[in-house]
Parts: sequence; C-alpha cells; structure tokens
Amino acid sequence: MSIRKNIKVNRLMIAGMTSGSGKTTLTCAFLRCLLKRGYDLRSYKCGPDYIDPMFHKKAFGIDSRNLDIFFMGEDLLKRNVAKAENAYAVMEGAMGIYDGNDPSSSAGSCYEIAAITSTPIVLVVNAGKVGRTIISMIKGVVGDDDRRLIKGIILNNISERFYEMLFPELEEALSESRPDIKLLGFFPKTKGIDFESRHLGLKLPGESGDTSDKIETASMVFDEHIDVAEMISIMEGARELEISERPGNTLQNMGEGLTLAVALDDAFCFYYPDNIEMFEERGVKIKYFSPLNDSKVPDDADGILLGGGYPELYLDKLSANKEMLASIRSFIDRKKPSLAECGGFMYLGKSIEDDKGCVYEMAGAYDGECRFTGRLVRFGYMHITGADKSDFFYGNVNGLKGHEFHYYDSSMNGECCTAKKPFRETQWQCMINQNNGIWGFPHFYYASNPAFVDGFIGRMKEVRDGKFK
Repeated sequence: MSIRKNIKVNRLMIAGMTSGSGKTTLTCAFLRCLLKRGYDLRSYKCGPDYIDPMFHKKAFGIDSRNLDIFFMGEDLLKRNVAKAENAYAVMEGAMGIYDGNDPSSSAGSCYEIAAITSTPIVLVVNAGKVGRTIISMIKGVVGDDDRRLIKGIILNNISERFYEMLFPELEEALSESRPDIKLLGFFPKTKGIDFESRHLGLKLPGESGDTSDKIETASMVFDEHIDVAEMISIMEGARELEISERPGNTLQNMGEGLTLAVALDDAFCFYYPDNIEMFEERGVKIKYFSPLNDSKVPDDADGILLGGGYPELYLDKLSANKEMLASIRSFIDRKKPSLAECGGFMYLGKSIEDDKGCVYEMAGAYDGECRFTGRLVRFGYMHITGADKSDFFYGNVNGLKGHEFHYYDSSMNGECCTAKKPFRETQWQCMINQNNGIWGFPHFYYASNPAFVDGFIGRMKEVRDGKFK
C-alpha cells in the first residue's frame, strides 16, 4: 500500500512560446545566477533528451534529470521532481509551451508536466523582429493557461529602449485578466553566447573550450536585466508536491553479488539516471568502463550495457581498439547477458560507414552493417511488444516504452520485437535477441516495464550460477 506524502521543492519551469525562443540560454544563465548565490540546485529537462541534462551536469556539476509524461506516468513523474526535496529545481521546457503529442490538446507538452507537478512557469518570449504584435501573441498564450501556472514573462532578443516602450502596454494588457503575472525583464541581443550544437543536440562543455565563458557572460546579462529575486520568490512559492511513496525496497536483494558493466565515455554517454538506478535499487553493482580507452570488459562483469551516444565521432579509435572489440565478442559468445541501445547497437555490428563513405570494422556480434543516411530514421516515441517466443527471457516486454533518434541505419535491425508509434498505426520490426543479448536502435525507459530489468537480472544470475544452458 502506498503512502501519501507532501514534499517541498522550490521550483519553476522555463518554457517558450516556440522552439528557438532562447530557453536553453536563459536556463543556463539563470542556473549560473543561482549557483553564484549559493543555492542547492537541481535541473530537469522535459522530454526524451539526453544532451541537455548531460550539459547541465558537466557545466554546473548538478544533478539533472528528464521529465517525460509518456515514459513515466503521473506518479513517477512527481516522484522524480520530489528527488529535489528542499533544493531549488529549474525545469527547462521543450518546443512551445503547449506543444505535445497531438495538436488537438496539450497532452505530452511541458505545460502538462507543469500542471501535473503544480510548477509555476516563466515564459520566455522571443520578441526579436516583432513590434506591438508581441502583446497579442502573449495574450493568446496566457489566455490558454487555464491552470494559471504562468507567473512571469521574460522578453528575449530586444533592446532596452523597445522594452521600456513595450512594458507599460504589456502590463496594462495583462492587468485585468492576469495581475499575478510579473514582467521580469528582458534579455538583450548578445553576440557570442550561442552554444554549439550538432545533429543530436548541444555539444558538451568539454568539446567547446569557451562554454564556461559563454555561460558566465549570459549570467551577467541575465542578472543585469532580469529580476532574479522575483524568480527565486516564484520558486519558493511553488505548492508542495503530493506524491505516492512506495513502501520499503523489497527488491534490494534480487541482484546481490551481480555486477553490470556500463560503457561510459565520449562515445557512449546516453543514459537515463533512472535506468541505472533501477539496477542499483535491486542490489546490482554498477562498474563503468570505456570502449574507447580500456582494453577489456571488467573481469567481474555478469552483464553489460552499451548505451547510445556519439560512436560516429570516434569510429577510427573504436575500430583500432582491437583488444576491446575482442573482449566484447568473447563476453557475448560466452552468453553473458547484454543490452545495447542505438550507438551501442551500432558498435556491436559488423561495420559502420560514416558520412564520408569511410567504413570501420566493429565488434561483429551480429552481421549488420550500419551507415549514415543523412536524415532522421524512425524518429520519435514507441511502444514495444515482444515476439511470442518462449525463450524471450527478459520478462514481458509488452508495454515497454522507448524512442529513436538517429541518422544511421543498419542492414539488420532485428525482428524479435515490434515497435509501434503512439497515436498512429505506424509500426516496424526491431531488436536482435541472441546469445542472451537484446540489441537495437530503440532507447528504452526501463521503469515503463520493470519486468524487463527483473528478467535481465534473473538471467545474469542464471548464467553466473551455471543454471542456464
């Protein structure tokens, strides 16, 4: 039986009217302002985004997680926010504030996440190249805020002179219907603070030497022109979260004595913390290793997880590390359980052909050859169902949720599972299941079906104890 509990989290969400409104820059600037004031910080990114949480963690040294209603459902979503208990949490929205799974509603949007978690919103409005029309646009967005969550507005990409002219007009326009909304200030056009990106998202701070300088400059501009004190007040005024707390961990001994080796380096770095924690909660020891830099899989590994990332940027080095490739093949040939998602799946294939037509030999655990397509392939959310096979040992995969986001494809994507897009009839075969491994392009969110993790841990134990033939 679950226990109801109220949790205090000082929080707000920075959302935009559209994509490209400046949410990421202003979120990073605000985080730096809070850090300089000494606040205990957490950050969140709405949607299935690996890059921004990694960026926040590397740039600010703070815990950063995803919030995704499709993956998590309401209870798990609120419990994830509650992990920031008594801290100050900044959530970055995705796309436009009401953009979600279907144009007919705000389902799946960052606004829905704010509504479920009772989180106040600061709306970032790109006011560049717009005059008085921006008032009508803001009134339209505010008019759809039926939960009255929008508590502040920041105008981005405008001059101080235009802001001073616009301020009394916008304040008057909001005064009758929404006097609770504060005009927090403006962020002027500022050269040299844009963050570099690539086809999967932002480049990480270690790849761009001036990232810290850019964030510092942005934070100084933010502090000068935006009411940081009022934003902190908005955070502190957020309602307590009511969560459903599960009773004590009854799974903690399930994986006792087992070790999961997780690939982690510049090539393989796309992991949801929630997924790793599911293994830890069950008593499994996590040991990280680097396919780029190490010579072998850890000796005590009972299972292996190869996540996604940027293998395409390191193909020469990955291919040249023959010792590691041989160690991976040996691990799999001994039928020790393995999971591989997207970039990890590509790494296990026979070869990868990059965007210049150069071919690099990989692990060869399966015969598929991967190549750059120049376009997004099978992009978006999916429901996973499993083939009706008695030897599919990873528990019941029906109901497992995932997503794909990649520009490469393989000549052998597998057929042991079926992926189906939500709200559509589109579906396709995916996943290879051999030698106690399950590999494919989808990234899974394990908590959408815990039986998946339980089955994997069970097979690790069977192989370790010599009970699997």
